[in-house]
Amino acid sequence: MKGIILLNGEPYAGKINADGALVYCCDGAYNWAKGKVRIDKNIGDFDSLDIVPDPVPEEIYPAEKNFTDGEIAMSKLLEAGADDIEIYGGFGGREDHFIGNIHLLYRAFEAGAKCAMISEKTKIFLGSGVICMGEYLGCTISVLPFGGPLHIMGSEGLKYTYPDIIGYGECRGISNIVQSNSAKLKVEGVALVIINGGTL
Repeated sequence: MKGIILLNGEPYAGKINADGALVYCCDGAYNWAKGKVRIDKNIGDFDSLDIVPDPVPEEIYPAEKNFTDGEIAMSKLLEAGADDIEIYGGFGGREDHFIGNIHLLYRAFEAGAKCAMISEKTKIFLGSGVICMGEYLGCTISVLPFGGPLHIMGSEGLKYTYPDIIGYGECRGISNIVQSNSAKLKVEGVALVIINGGTL
């Protein structure tokens, strides 16, 4: 099942395909998302809104809480059975929230769900094993280790060859280019994959 999380970062200006998806809107994201995409649930403490959103929230969380609104939305989507999740509005805004949003990708990854954070020009996701990249032909791709060293077992269809190991804290996976529709990367460990350019 597809899930969509709308966050109160930089508004997403592109089209969002919500067909067959559960759409959870977090707090101030309502300001840019209302009328743009169907919203199934509004979630959060709503300290960033001056109006009551539609649909009316089932629960209003306290402003001082242990979880971000995005984390609550992620938990609810995973509990609902979502296994293919897109996050919009996760870029821009406060840097601490942006880094936290990347950790939401890991939350989904650990739960076995596919998840990506998407802007008009950038897509970020986590991967392991065989990561297929052919759909990003012509795009710049960066691969970084997440949580530990990344072992590169093989690659094809990319301009540059990666080293056997990218250590945690190293930036040796920055700025490769996808050159084939069959491009792929095989890794052990968790890869943070950042796609720039093209139509995402």
